[in-house]
Amino acid sequence: MIRTGNQYREGLRDGREVWIDGERVKDVTTHPALKPIVDVKARMYDMAHEEQHQDTLTYVENNERHSVFQQPPTTQEDWHRKWASVDLLMKDIGGVATRLGDETVGEMWSLQDGRDVLAQIDPRFADNIDRHIRRVVEKDIFHVSANTDPKGDRSLPVDQRDPDMMIRVVRETDAGIIIRGAKFETASAYADQAYLKPTVGAWTDEKESIHAVGCIVKMGAPGVKHICRAPFATKGNPADIPLASRFDEVEALCVFDDVLIPWEDVFFYRHTAAAQQVRATLHRYSAFPYVLRVLYVADMMIGAAMWNAKQTGLEKLQSVQEKLADLVCYREGIRAHLVAAIATAERSPAGLLMPNQSILYAGRVLACSQLPVMMHAARELIGGQICVTPDAVQFEGGAGNWLQKFYTLNQNWGAEDRRKLLAFARDLLNSDYAGHRLAFVQFAQAPHFNHLAAVYKSFDFSGPLDFVRNSAKLSDRVMGGKTH
Repeated sequence: MIRTGNQYREGLRDGREVWIDGERVKDVTTHPALKPIVDVKARMYDMAHEEQHQDTLTYVENNERHSVFQQPPTTQEDWHRKWASVDLLMKDIGGVATRLGDETVGEMWSLQDGRDVLAQIDPRFADNIDRHIRRVVEKDIFHVSANTDPKGDRSLPVDQRDPDMMIRVVRETDAGIIIRGAKFETASAYADQAYLKPTVGAWTDEKESIHAVGCIVKMGAPGVKHICRAPFATKGNPADIPLASRFDEVEALCVFDDVLIPWEDVFFYRHTAAAQQVRATLHRYSAFPYVLRVLYVADMMIGAAMWNAKQTGLEKLQSVQEKLADLVCYREGIRAHLVAAIATAERSPAGLLMPNQSILYAGRVLACSQLPVMMHAARELIGGQICVTPDAVQFEGGAGNWLQKFYTLNQNWGAEDRRKLLAFARDLLNSDYAGHRLAFVQFAQAPHFNHLAAVYKSFDFSGPLDFVRNSAKLSDRVMGGKTH
């Protein structure tokens, strides 16, 4: 099935405990900090019902229509359709939203690739992951990923830390396991469910086993509390914060206070091998839509910088063209990695089509590590106007005539269009929201050293090694085998 926006909103009115600005939220669908991004997700659902979009956003299986975003990929065409769907959505909403569910569901596909590891504990657990992947498809669930624990003082051994700093199982019951702890998660307050899994760890010490748990948690379940960070959407006039007012994806400390997880929602428990599997393969699918989102950020930077140059004719200068070309190279570098990852994709253990891991992870390093550099290049192209332009209310007030005079460039560029462009650029590059988004991109899947570790582990070094061994005429002894 495909849900409607109203069905999604109604599902959020389940009595969930959400806190913003020190107060409990009565209705997450109408609260000013959450309503804009809830509306974006609802729009994603509604578009799938519109005749002009349905063929792009949905597919038919056994006479049932399902979302392309939730479809487990088995062909290159599946990946290209997902890309086309994201493209359609981003252009319709007029911005970039990352946590919409299509990227986080991929983390369950990774777990399905390791279902043999789950079956070692209990065959039911392997069956659970299959069933939940199918459930997301059939129910069109907004599924997110609860990943980062508070962790506490990591210089201490696990058994010397506050045990609640990482999710743990406190007891078993006939109905399921009871968990305690907390996770930081984007969109938890307005999602249906989250895939809760182990955080960073070696997972080689038996003392860690109480934290080696993977399961599905309903975001409105008793004992789940969402303590949200300060929102950006309510910090000003939408005319001055055109991105933050619509696309602030609110993070929360998601506290689990003796939450019951039914056995049918458990994927593994007290199994460090499964925790190792999760950490090693978590982003093999989800990295693709994550990197794809940055491609649209690059498009926004190029568009904002190019419009700024065109309004004053500066795009004719070679120095400006060179900086714009740097932004284009960044953008096209991201696109090339995504295209190549699909073109050289590989079959996974579960029979899915897995993007080429080495190419995909290298693309993630490019997208994340170079984003601060490209943001600075865009700032230089746009200039200091983004930090000195008055707010929209000033253009409408008693001093508005002066602002109309000094912000009008010519008959094509009046003061209002120029103000809108500068407000957009400021929110994209210079605002509190811009800084938050930058940190999010750089750390949402892992810190940079983990990105590089993923590249190292996925790259096949045998080709370069053989090439140099043969070219340098090295002896077979360097291979480490027996010599005669």
